[in-house]
Amino acid sequence: MVKEKFLIDSNIFITPYQNFYPFDIAPGFWKQMESKLTLDEVFVLDVVKDEVIAGDDELSDWFNQIQGIHILSRKDPQILQEYAKVLSYLQNDPHYTERALRAWSIESIADPWLIAAAKAYDYTIITLEASAGPITTSSSKPKIPTVGAALGVRCENLFYFMRQTGFKL
Repeated sequence: MVKEKFLIDSNIFITPYQNFYPFDIAPGFWKQMESKLTLDEVFVLDVVKDEVIAGDDELSDWFNQIQGIHILSRKDPQILQEYAKVLSYLQNDPHYTERALRAWSIESIADPWLIAAAKAYDYTIITLEASAGPITTSSSKPKIPTVGAALGVRCENLFYFMRQTGFKL
């Protein structure tokens, strides 16, 4: 049996840190998260790491001290190949505007890279983003779950990840 592999979005770290689980109130959450980030089936993209540590705060200090995180490079040839397909999808889908394509074409924007890596290596993306549902009008704000679903990439939320990896708070 193949174990599910997870790719973590930056909002899985940033949103809990800023809104729900500050380090001084919920250290158990962060201790559990730290242990899960070193599991063989959990991965973080370099561009996500860059977003997390950009805050130069307690969250970035926490992230930087963890030993054994599996960091993927967006320069990986398979990820680059899938990245081109993600951008091509946005370019050719009539529901997305040129502004959407331009926004996702910025190399430091993690969203298309997450989808590309998940597609390349069969990861489940763990994100707090919710699907926009069926798009019936023109959109300049693509969502990871919506584009991911169109490209055959599974997305789940933080609670799914916590259940699958055995979080115990």
